[in-house]
Amino acid sequence: MYSSMPKVLHPIAGEPMLAHVIRTARALDPARLVVVYGHGGEQVRARIADADIQWVEQSEQLGTGHALKMALPALPQDGTTLVLYGDVPLTRLETLQTLLSAAGEGMAVLTDIVDNPSGYGRIVRDAAGNAVAIVEEKDCDDTQRQIQEINTGILALPNAQLADWLNSLKNDNAQGEYYLTDVLGLAHRAGVRVGSAVVPHSFEAAGVNNKVQLAELERIYQQNRALALMQAGVTLLDPTRIDVRGELVCGRDVSIDVNCIFEGQVELGDNVTVGAHCVLKNVKVAAGTQIAPFSLLEDSTVGEACKIGPYARLRPGAALAGHVHIGNFVEVKKSTIGEGSKVNHLTYVGDASIGSRVNVGAGCVTVNYNGVDKFRTVIEDNVFVGSGTLMVAPVTLEAGSTVGAGSVVTKNAPAGELTVARARQVTIPGWKRPQKPSRS
Repeated sequence: MYSSMPKVLHPIAGEPMLAHVIRTARALDPARLVVVYGHGGEQVRARIADADIQWVEQSEQLGTGHALKMALPALPQDGTTLVLYGDVPLTRLETLQTLLSAAGEGMAVLTDIVDNPSGYGRIVRDAAGNAVAIVEEKDCDDTQRQIQEINTGILALPNAQLADWLNSLKNDNAQGEYYLTDVLGLAHRAGVRVGSAVVPHSFEAAGVNNKVQLAELERIYQQNRALALMQAGVTLLDPTRIDVRGELVCGRDVSIDVNCIFEGQVELGDNVTVGAHCVLKNVKVAAGTQIAPFSLLEDSTVGEACKIGPYARLRPGAALAGHVHIGNFVEVKKSTIGEGSKVNHLTYVGDASIGSRVNVGAGCVTVNYNGVDKFRTVIEDNVFVGSGTLMVAPVTLEAGSTVGAGSVVTKNAPAGELTVARARQVTIPGWKRPQKPSRS
């Protein structure tokens, strides 16, 4: 990976690959969840800090069989152990359930059938079609190299025999490692039933060893999410240009334009439209709202039939009631905006409470920070704020007041009155603009 980050922490859809594997494993409701780690283990444990995980260190990397042997003390004496891999992130729950059913009380191996099996262990079957061995490519003879059914590495193993099998593994192979795959031959010789299941899609068994493969699986993941969204009725103007990095829940007749990113928990109500190049992170948007292109919404809530953007930014703590307009180059942070209010142009609203039917003109700022503390601005219902106004918090613009353009408001504006707070315009006769000295 050419990275200081452990491989399993590299992200798919904004989450470490290992987190995807753990989530799928947890969905099977396992009695125990054990992660064997080696290189970079402290980073992995710090990033995946789930309380229900038992961590096992493999200080020497002596092969997959050795890795599982290190985990033996953490495993129960009965039941089935399902072996997954932290760099194989897209295996589906349904596929693993099929594999476990194939194992029954014995063992089972997950396989894939590929056009080019080069580099993979081959599944060797007897005349009756039973899997009897997995042979790594470096140990294959010419006949075995022609086999197109390959081992994915994902196994379901009976715990009752596991210790004996792992202690019987040998490392007399081309790699000098203890192959976990050799347990298939041990099971066959012991008369233990060996089942198998073939992955429905090759991507479910695809591992990541470089950034190219990481990018390929990212696109597959996003294509699958896009397909699921469209099957649920969402309109995607180009399903190849959407990224979902979390959970996206959509109502009816939602439309999403190109190059949008959804992170964390995002909920879009009925008839919501999202313009091109928008980013939504941990946002709930009510029905009928239109989000214009190049808008960024984070940790915010948006009411019904709002109009947002283009180039608008809702920062954490922004809460909009219904029918609110937030226009181009407007930023809202930790503020509430009431029903039907409008903040349409080039304005910063921070640490503010804005009532209903308020109009905030272009280029206004709630001056909320003195370099040490934050202060709150209150704008009550039916206030009109002229363009270019600075509201120096803490300050209140009372209901129905009007503030003249260009004002610097440092005191409360009385209800129903016009407040103007700006210097008188003066013209200085004969004043000359300074000039740079001429160069001869």
